[in-house]
Amino acid sequence: MRLYTRTGDKGKTSLIGGRVDKDHLRVEAYGTLDEVNSFVGQAMTLLDEEKFQDIYAELQKIQHELFDCGGDLSIVNGKLPYKVTADMVAFLETRIDEYVKEAPPLEKFILPGGSPAAAALHVARTVTRRAERCIVSLSKAEPVNEIVLQYVNRLSDYFFAVARVINARLGVKDVEYERSAIVFRDKEEKK
Repeated sequence: MRLYTRTGDKGKTSLIGGRVDKDHLRVEAYGTLDEVNSFVGQAMTLLDEEKFQDIYAELQKIQHELFDCGGDLSIVNGKLPYKVTADMVAFLETRIDEYVKEAPPLEKFILPGGSPAAAALHVARTVTRRAERCIVSLSKAEPVNEIVLQYVNRLSDYFFAVARVINARLGVKDVEYERSAIVFRDKEEKK
């Protein structure tokens, strides 16, 4: 099997339903999700697979779902059935809620970092936010699976929550941004 095809040598690439320039919004969107997937893989190599079995399995599931997101974003005409569903978003929300309960209370912004795996997930979080911006730009110009945008929005929150839990389980304290006001309050406090 040959890895190179030479079909992209003139700056074009194939999508599902057509060919576009390699800097097309669709390519930028799914390419940025590919970056996210690589950072997730890197974070996984930094985790003790036995100690973090739950998180490791979830991250691997997310890697597959990121391919689903990329596949949905590569559909030009929106005629094929999409793979990303509301159930995937709901799963992330459930896990976020559980991880927020497990991590220490949070009132202020924190600096990205801590343990190597948590730091890698903070990188994944910020690249996910960039992917989200790319998808928003794409959605203004062409049809997209709207659930992909919801999924990616939740995914960055998931990475934040998981990074905090990894640090907590390892006994690594999050470093608060020293000039941060109190920005996170318990919902009960707000009433």
